[in-house]
This record gives sequence, structure tokens and C-alpha cells, in this order.
Amino acid sequence: MSTPTAAANAYAALARLSNPAAGAPKGGGTEGGEGNFGSLLKNAIGAVVEAGRASDQQAKAMATGNSNIVDVVTAVAETEVAIEALVSVRDKVIQAYEEIMRMPI
Repeated sequence: MSTPTAAANAYAALARLSNPAAGAPKGGGTEGGEGNFGSLLKNAIGAVVEAGRASDQQAKAMATGNSNIVDVVTAVAETEVAIEALVSVRDKVIQAYEEIMRMPI
């Protein structure tokens, strides 16, 4: 079960990922748009992987007695929220692709 804090942290991380060029100058080329989308996906997957690694590290620390259960549960909840967010984005991308494929030519 995820906590409101873990959910808020995950949403804040997604907001940072969705707007990485907030202060950067805007380019109108299509290549920049493709690069931004690719880097967005790469960053999102990287964030999920890092959340999983942090969760693993907390679990190892708990097994050796160097961490408490609250830290482990928090790390696992943050990982769960990150994975759920990534899966929902994947589902939306697939849904958009299917919608495009149904369009008449």
C-alpha cells in the first residue's frame, strides 16, 4: 500500500521528468522533439530502476540490522508507485498507437 508521501514524491518526480527543459530555449525542429521524447522515456525508466535499487539496498540494510522497517516499507512503496506510473504511461502509449492505427488513410 502506498502512502500519500510516496505518491506525492512519485508525482513530483514525474513532473520533473515531463518538463526537463523548463528553462531551456525552445527549438522548433522535429529532431529535438524526438530526442526529448526519447530522453523522457529513458529518464522515466532510469528513475524506476533507481527506485528499485534503493528498495533493494534498504532491504539488504534491514537484513543486516542497519535499517529500520519504516525505511524499507517507504522505499518499497515509492518503487511500487513509480512502477504503477510507468505502467500507466505504457498503457496510454499503446492506446494512442492503437487509436492511430484505426485512423483511415
